[in-house]
Amino acid sequence: MAFAVLAAGSNAWGTVLQRRAATATPEARSPFGLVVALVRNPIWLGGILGVVGAALFQALALNFGSLAAVQPIFILELPLALIFGSLVFHVQVSRKAWGCVVAIFAGLAISLFSAAPTGGREQVPGMWWIPTIVVVAAVETVLITAGLRRPHGVARAACLATAAAVGNALTAAFVKSATHILSRQGTVAFFLAWQTYAFAVVGSLSIVLLGYAMQGGPLIASQPALTLGDAVVSFCLGVTLFAESPRQGMWLMPAFLGVALLSYGVFVLSRTRCLAKCVDRDEAGEVDQARHRTATTVL
Repeated sequence: MAFAVLAAGSNAWGTVLQRRAATATPEARSPFGLVVALVRNPIWLGGILGVVGAALFQALALNFGSLAAVQPIFILELPLALIFGSLVFHVQVSRKAWGCVVAIFAGLAISLFSAAPTGGREQVPGMWWIPTIVVVAAVETVLITAGLRRPHGVARAACLATAAAVGNALTAAFVKSATHILSRQGTVAFFLAWQTYAFAVVGSLSIVLLGYAMQGGPLIASQPALTLGDAVVSFCLGVTLFAESPRQGMWLMPAFLGVALLSYGVFVLSRTRCLAKCVDRDEAGEVDQARHRTATTVL
């Protein structure tokens, strides 16, 4: 659990630093020029280190913990990005946003304590991966096709972000399998395992999909789909693929209440301006441009 929290915090910090570097970098004439300018910026490099650290912490968390328990913790990346971003960008966090942060932390704690998935297999039998990959590929195809056919807006962003979330969940399953091979059989077996290359490919595709989702619509559509989708699909893969067992019976009621509280916090927080100023460059840019137009009109 500790490694999962560190991974969420490291990724949130990396995201905020990359956003800070991007907003401070002048517009380049070409993508190559932008990359060169960012590489020369120590703040951007610090953001990359944060993302790399998050990947390492995630691998450690998945190696020692269950998929159904570890991946939902990454929901904390959203409120942590708000907290870090408010410090870096000097953004005043509203009472509503702070209430959402509390709701997310409380909802996650209640749901994880109530579900408490335990047990499971350390490694997935080879044949079990085939139907999993087929089902995920089919779901991804439907979501991507539906998203790309929609115009710029909420539906497009939500579909593509959900596709990215499904890919992230499958990537986490591959990472868990690959890190188990690394810890039990060594480096050579790790680089010979197909899961190692599978998580690299699927993870890269998910990053591309997330980029399209962020460009395809507002943050209020993409962020809840990405955050909650990853947690839900990862939980399902943990239970079905790794045979992890959540609590049943009377524990279901508080678990559902925790999920409801958590979902409320994520949806409402994603609609706040203060979060957009911390993590979404385009949204913040629109706010700044609007203020500039207002000031010009007054003058």
